[in-house]
Amino acid sequence: MRYLGLALALLITPLSAAGFEVEDHARFGPSDAAQVVRVISTGDIPVFSPAIAKFLELNPDVAVDYTVASSTQLMLALNKEGAEFDVAISSAMDLQTKLANDGRTRRHQSAATETLPAWAKWRDNLFAFTQEPAAIVLSRSAFDGLDMPQTRQDLIAILRQHPERFRGRIGTYDLRASGLGYLFATQDARTSETFWRLTEVMGGLDARLYCCSSQMIDDVASGDLAVAYNVLGSYAKAREDLTRFEVVLPADFTTVMLRTALIPSASEQPELAGQFIDHLLEVAWSETPLESYPFTPINQNRGEADASLRRIRMGPGLLVYLDQFKKRSFLNEWESAILQP
Repeated sequence: MRYLGLALALLITPLSAAGFEVEDHARFGPSDAAQVVRVISTGDIPVFSPAIAKFLELNPDVAVDYTVASSTQLMLALNKEGAEFDVAISSAMDLQTKLANDGRTRRHQSAATETLPAWAKWRDNLFAFTQEPAAIVLSRSAFDGLDMPQTRQDLIAILRQHPERFRGRIGTYDLRASGLGYLFATQDARTSETFWRLTEVMGGLDARLYCCSSQMIDDVASGDLAVAYNVLGSYAKAREDLTRFEVVLPADFTTVMLRTALIPSASEQPELAGQFIDHLLEVAWSETPLESYPFTPINQNRGEADASLRRIRMGPGLLVYLDQFKKRSFLNEWESAILQP
């Protein structure tokens, strides 16, 4: 992991000059690199370090400038501020689709993209390189003496039966701030009315709202939370403290998100950006997992063999809940359920 050490030695600091809100920042590779690919991503630095290190191993004269931002801030940077990045990586498939639909992206065609199945790309502008389930993370200590719920209905029943055990100890996304949280919620609501019943129960038990999966998982691992709903299963399963919690993929249905990459129209290095995306795709579709990389290689039939897995489809259908009137209506209903007096 020579390149990871180099990145940490060079720079990990917020970009104070950026108009959008930056969560983290690092530069990987030689300081005198002939080319630099600028990446904005919703993925934490430790999560993507193995893939970046492999890319630099194959391209020793290149550096990677990596900026972490939330999905909503990434959208602000690219759609409103015209920030100059070469690659945008996000878990919010709907917002990525909107960028492509609004002409904010460049087309990319290569041998790597040509071999992708139809569900893993859209209009040669948007490319999927992970499949990540939305999971329920449960504290083992909090559920001591209780059966671990395997469905949303199981979870509703346990929360209703033991309200004082779980009051103030349930975490979920703040849909007003998290693009991924909003995506998961709208997909859940499309699939089953159980989502709204569960949201009302969580709201009645003073659910705590979060921006990010990693923070929710941290709080379950520490014991502050008993339940984290709809967090990224990939993040949870990659942790070293798995003995403290259980990662449940709901048996009634599990929403599967495709993490996608695109080349923003403002990119000054589109060819290099294409090489970086190709690298992510090659890692994703390889038969050999990349060491320490939390995303296992994609099996093309995964998500279809198990009827409970519901892969979110890329395409214009994702834009429905981004309509301002529909979004406001959805958020109003969600606020009424989750923010109870």
